[in-house]
Amino acid sequence: MYHVKEAFYTLQGEGAQAGRASVFCRFSGCNLWSGREKDRSSAQCQFCDTGFVGTDGLNGGRFHDAPALAQHLHALWPDSTHGTPYVVFTGGEPLLQLDNALINALHDSGFEIAVETNGTLPAPEGIDWLCVSPKGLNSLAITTGQELKLVYPQDDAAPEAFADLAFTHFLLQPMDTSFLPDASAQEKAVSQATKYCLNHPQWRLSMQIHKIAGFA
Repeated sequence: MYHVKEAFYTLQGEGAQAGRASVFCRFSGCNLWSGREKDRSSAQCQFCDTGFVGTDGLNGGRFHDAPALAQHLHALWPDSTHGTPYVVFTGGEPLLQLDNALINALHDSGFEIAVETNGTLPAPEGIDWLCVSPKGLNSLAITTGQELKLVYPQDDAAPEAFADLAFTHFLLQPMDTSFLPDASAQEKAVSQATKYCLNHPQWRLSMQIHKIAGFA
């Protein structure tokens, strides 16, 4: 059984694949936060900017097996002979649910598979694009992949701690501070991330263009 908060077709809005047409599948649940505001201050990740509780979002629901969910996601991809179908699993924490059965079903239907994970859980084999976004002091079970995308700044997660890991792309993403009362916090986060990338050119700046451009 797979629990999906929402699924939709859009452009990837951040990271090294920004701008790519994608089907997003947001799984319900996370191992670092309940998703409820009352628990945010005591969570292992306190700055999440996404709702992932329940299955009541756009195209969300409960799917009994991998073929059913794969068919559901394939139906969201446009009927076109150009462009490789691409699905991004996110959350919450997608590796609580993504398994080999679903990976195989989606590969059989022609999809490339990307995952955006906090990296604390092992990843099944067969993922085509693995993006790890470390959260604070939580230990990483995944230390290699295509993309390490660090939300910045985090007091307990300095970029230096991840610079020697085996990732192809290293990106700093200014923290979304919309949940904070300080209206200037977002500008400060962008400034700090920009300065760090200029001083450490191993890192690239990742802006959330879907929020800037106003698409989902």
